[in-house]
Amino acid sequence: MIPAKFDYAAPTTVQEALGLLAEHGDEAKVLAGGQSLLPVLRMRLNAPEMVIDIGRIDSLRGISDDGSSITIGAMTPYHEILADERVRTRCSLLHQAISEVADPQIRHRGTLGGALVHADPAGDCGAPVLAMGAELVITGSSGDRVVASGDFFEGLFATAVGEDELLTAIRVPTYDGWGSHYEKFVRVAHQWPIVAVAAQVRTEGGSIAEARIGLTNMGSTPVRAAAVEAALVGASPTAEGVRAACDLAGEGTDPPSDLNGDADYRRHLATVLTRRAVLAAVGGQEG
Repeated sequence: MIPAKFDYAAPTTVQEALGLLAEHGDEAKVLAGGQSLLPVLRMRLNAPEMVIDIGRIDSLRGISDDGSSITIGAMTPYHEILADERVRTRCSLLHQAISEVADPQIRHRGTLGGALVHADPAGDCGAPVLAMGAELVITGSSGDRVVASGDFFEGLFATAVGEDELLTAIRVPTYDGWGSHYEKFVRVAHQWPIVAVAAQVRTEGGSIAEARIGLTNMGSTPVRAAAVEAALVGASPTAEGVRAACDLAGEGTDPPSDLNGDADYRRHLATVLTRRAVLAAVGGQEG
């Protein structure tokens, strides 16, 4: 289908973009990489009067490392993130998850910020960002505010970013010495995950000292597997040692039922994938 008629603007500064958002209100949509918005427009599931393309705002691109966290500009495309050695070695969970996003063409155009604001619970980026405890920098007319990843996702396709605001950066804490793994289950290549698990694990003295687990497509937002995280502390980093803890992966979740599987199937799948992800993370731990 052909999208409904709309006006188009391509600002070159954040302030110019914010001015356009203030002017057009809920009749405007922001275009980042376009990998989510353009199909929606083509299917006429949304018909904004104004599309604001922020792809020409250079200040929203780039990656920096301050020693304790890596800051990624919201408009930094996936392929640039994957090419950055600092992300690969110091935020490896995010690197692994992004490498699973769709295909090379989409990873060339799609952006981390665009995916997070789209907030599809089946998206690959939300769970690792949540598990890593990232901070999201949101900019409005009154300046910047920082939102913890646990407060960023508010519901299905809903985030803390207001209609007159932009997500401008993602600050991801570094986890030097931790092991990590992103385990994703699909029926066909390049599909949205039916379920996926983002796991970070730190061992000490022959047992698991700390774990951070994010779940994809197990609710209306990405969720932390808090029961698993707590139960893993002190466990032996072996298949038998983590089994009971990982069996709690479905606790407190509300997964969808669709053609790919019902809610009970997804809960069972989450336990299997969590066990695989934790064991892979332990196996990949440095030091």
